[in-house]
Amino acid sequence: MSKNKNCQSCGMPLSRDPQGGGSEADGKKSLLYCSYCYQQGGFTEPKITCDQMIEKVRAVLKQMKVPRWMHWFFVRRIHRLDRWNQ
Repeated sequence: MSKNKNCQSCGMPLSRDPQGGGSEADGKKSLLYCSYCYQQGGFTEPKITCDQMIEKVRAVLKQMKVPRWMHWFFVRRIHRLDRWNQ
């Protein structure tokens, strides 16, 4: 079981990932990243910046009709995730 409850790239709860997490190059499930961010051992958007990821997450939240005042709750810690601190 993963010690991380959230994707270390976008912050999404790994329990909400329909594929149960991203995949490593050897086909095993990633314990750090969701399937939207990480597939076959690499990032799906390798050149995205932290600020761009924050905007992407905000756009998804808007599409999901999450109230705008709650967006800060979901994006406030993205800059502290493992991907952005390497």
